[in-house]
Amino acid sequence: MKARMMPMTTLTRTLPAAALLAVLASGCAEYPIFDSKPARNGSHPKAVTVIDRSPNQPARPKERSRERERDDGPKESDGLREGIRMYDEGDYNGAIRRLGARDLNNGPLATRLSALKYTAFSYCVTARPAQCRQAFDKALRLDPSFDLAPGEHGHPLWGPVFTKAKQAAD
Repeated sequence: MKARMMPMTTLTRTLPAAALLAVLASGCAEYPIFDSKPARNGSHPKAVTVIDRSPNQPARPKERSRERERDDGPKESDGLREGIRMYDEGDYNGAIRRLGARDLNNGPLATRLSALKYTAFSYCVTARPAQCRQAFDKALRLDPSFDLAPGEHGHPLWGPVFTKAKQAAD
């Protein structure tokens, strides 16, 4: 049998397409070098059991607890901002997860109410009116005077849901 050669014009057309396909497909490959974890710092403190701890060593240093108290405030508002940013960018499921996180649920009342409002909006926008209603109900249980801004009342998705929740709470 005689080997059949492809015409040069066909080869010049298919070769760039094949090369492009190979380059694009290689982007899907996983490279182990990018999955490596940073080496542990030798100065990182080792966990010490209660038995190993000397009797004059305090269980928890007071300085660390003060640092945590100072750090708690900004993290709560950062979490709320992050959740609202996700909502604004259209990542509604991500916003629901972030706004339902423990740091926001244990935060100040205003933070919790705002998180619940955007959670309700996210549920309504993703066609989950029952969960939207539950988020509004929870906000109204936390603060019976909770209300939407004037521009938010007339929204076709969450406006009617909020109205029903508000009527049920009164």
